[in-house]
Amino acid sequence: MRKRMIMLAALAVALTAAPLAGCSDDDHGIEMPKDNTFKPITLTRAQQELVTASNDFAFNLFRRATLPVDGASGLSAQKSAILSPLSITYALGMLNNGAAGETQQQINEVLGFGDTGADGINAFCQKMLTEAPTLDKLTKVMIANNIYVNEGYRLLPDFVAKANEFYDAKPETRNFHDGKTCSVINRWASDHTDGMIDKVLSEDTFNPDAVSYLLNAIYFKGAWKEKFSKSQTRNEAFEGREQKIPMMHQEHEFNYTENELCQALRLPYGNGAYAMTILLPREGTTVDELLLSLNAESWQQYRYMGCAIVDVKLPRFESKTDLDLNEIMASLGMPKAFTPFEAEFPNFCNVPTYIDMMKQVARIKLDEEGTEAAAVTVIGDIATSVPMEPQHVTFHATRPFLYVISEQSTGAIFFIGKYVGD
Repeated sequence: MRKRMIMLAALAVALTAAPLAGCSDDDHGIEMPKDNTFKPITLTRAQQELVTASNDFAFNLFRRATLPVDGASGLSAQKSAILSPLSITYALGMLNNGAAGETQQQINEVLGFGDTGADGINAFCQKMLTEAPTLDKLTKVMIANNIYVNEGYRLLPDFVAKANEFYDAKPETRNFHDGKTCSVINRWASDHTDGMIDKVLSEDTFNPDAVSYLLNAIYFKGAWKEKFSKSQTRNEAFEGREQKIPMMHQEHEFNYTENELCQALRLPYGNGAYAMTILLPREGTTVDELLLSLNAESWQQYRYMGCAIVDVKLPRFESKTDLDLNEIMASLGMPKAFTPFEAEFPNFCNVPTYIDMMKQVARIKLDEEGTEAAAVTVIGDIATSVPMEPQHVTFHATRPFLYVISEQSTGAIFFIGKYVGD
């Protein structure tokens, strides 16, 4: 029986101003708009448990992608990396409404939604879709979804209804052999990431026989309360590099904590709804050893920090990730979705399908003016027939570190990455 492909692309973009923000309530670093009080997202206990489980997926994904497993990993452990687990949740969340049986259960488990299943993923994605963009007037957050369907195929009505209701996605039918669809998809990606992702697919990777392309875009742009001064940036040594790199510098009151493994610094944006948390391993601890210690439970200690006067040094850097996710996602616990004649997507469209290709391309740029980060996930489905008193501390990120961009009231992780100096 002839095989056909469904492509699912999820784009996630973070754009943030690269300065720092403190744990005090003074806003002299930036001009705060009127009526910009942070109004947290309200979650039920069950919903908060789902976010916690989703964050477990984030750490599992990044660990599996960047650390050797059985002698191999998706990325070199010696390279910097960035991924958006939330983008993958949206991409698989949409597709999961077309799944059934063991295939759907495996997707539910991998994403951390277990018994709540597709309905739990839908509710979480819808809540973040509608509320995340409203939390801070100084932070721009956009989440968008779209579906392109190849002429001759028909998405099932219930799938389309859920895509509309929970993801605000409206399927568009096109002739994928018209020589234009690849450009149309790339233009949609660019339009919904403020130009950061201008190419999701190349002519070589675009499949005109695909059943459908499903896309998710997440865009984030926020201003720190306390900005780095360019005049304070100096070229300094970074562990593992022969050449010096630009190191930004400032001293201010920030949220800070530490333990036997690392120092942790939180750098909020705008009114504090969003923040970047930087985890700097202790001397003698590697960034990979620190990553191995992270899960949803251990992450909680980094959500609740005291205040300290922190002397901060942070590198100005750029890095990019291009990652095939098939083996990684299968190894995390959802192999059936990638297996011809075993994958169960009977509620998706009028032909049976399985995931043929899943990929994410991500990029981050951090400097004195801001941080830009972007991630694009492409999935191809083939149809088969603790508080502390303020103190002075030093936080000099002159060796490899981890970073997380998250929403503060829920703790939901938008991006996770590591920088190793390349």
